[in-house]
Amino acid sequence: MSGPEITVGLSISLSGRFQLQGQQALHGYLLWQSYINGLGGVAIRSGEKKTVRLIWYDDRGQINWAQKNVLRLLQQDRIDILLGPYSSSLTMAVAGIAQEYKKVLWNAGGTSDEIFARGWRYLVGVASPASHYLRKLPLWLGEHYPALVRICVLYSGRGTFGWRVAHGLLDSALAVARHSVHLVPVNVPWEHHDTLLGVLSGIAPDVVVLSGSFQGEVSLMRTRSRWPRTVGVVAAIAAGLVDFSAELDEIADGVVGPSQWEPGVIFPDIAGPGSDWFQGNFQGKFGQAPDYIAAGSFATGLVLSECMRRCSSLDNEKLRDTAANLDCSTFYGRFRIDSRTGIQTGHNALLIRWQGGRKMVLLS
Repeated sequence: MSGPEITVGLSISLSGRFQLQGQQALHGYLLWQSYINGLGGVAIRSGEKKTVRLIWYDDRGQINWAQKNVLRLLQQDRIDILLGPYSSSLTMAVAGIAQEYKKVLWNAGGTSDEIFARGWRYLVGVASPASHYLRKLPLWLGEHYPALVRICVLYSGRGTFGWRVAHGLLDSALAVARHSVHLVPVNVPWEHHDTLLGVLSGIAPDVVVLSGSFQGEVSLMRTRSRWPRTVGVVAAIAAGLVDFSAELDEIADGVVGPSQWEPGVIFPDIAGPGSDWFQGNFQGKFGQAPDYIAAGSFATGLVLSECMRRCSSLDNEKLRDTAANLDCSTFYGRFRIDSRTGIQTGHNALLIRWQGGRKMVLLS
């Protein structure tokens, strides 16, 4: 703690398959750095503040690069704080390294429940886990579309994120007890449209749910005019992102999706700035609207700052213990983790729907 700065490092996808999301995540962290340093830094001890210096490397959306980057941050840069990459697969790949080095991985970008099921102590999750993404969908369908009872979930067979989303929805549907749910793992490229359209034709679902990569879901959405006429509602994980509508235009209209944050949802007694400040400053700094990914990164920084302030230390054991006992809200929502696993239990995933090129919050 003798240096004037807090060095904060991350591996992030600035190229490759997660480039879109990685750029949003990095911008969220850069805005947090700017915000904290504008306040003079983080108060670590009484009367002493330290500014934040962010160090990042492009992992190209690849596991081997993410691991190399994290090792470089820990061994060569000797960072004080380690932030997680975007995506569950990359987070899973580096969480074991964080555990080995006893460095807390402040994780906003990996939400598969599987990450938190490995017994790794040095994890702090900020976003709702994947199994909660679409838990509200069956209840919403039952209230607004009671005649639509056959749900088909196409989920990526690659990794564990899609599987966790699908099974979270299945659990919720069983509780509602009015839907039949067909879980279909997609083990071919999502661009193999004829194969997937054949699956939909065979099931003839009332509701189609997509849980794959952003690019894969958008690709299949472009074939929407060829889907069975039985389909009355479409839900997609990618629909939570602004670029979903930008890519698909009117095809996105009516599509339901999950979101970790929307600016119109307000929380009382928050730590740090509100959504209006975040939106305005993000737009001004980066020339684009923030997605919930950027909001999650900025909120992770706020939670981290609060933990450092409360324990007056950069010691990772103290920071992890402080995070385990922290119960607070930011503009992003509530922060509360399971003290043993680090999985997020307080934050609430939202259900949104695209209408006329704008997102509407259905359930918060």
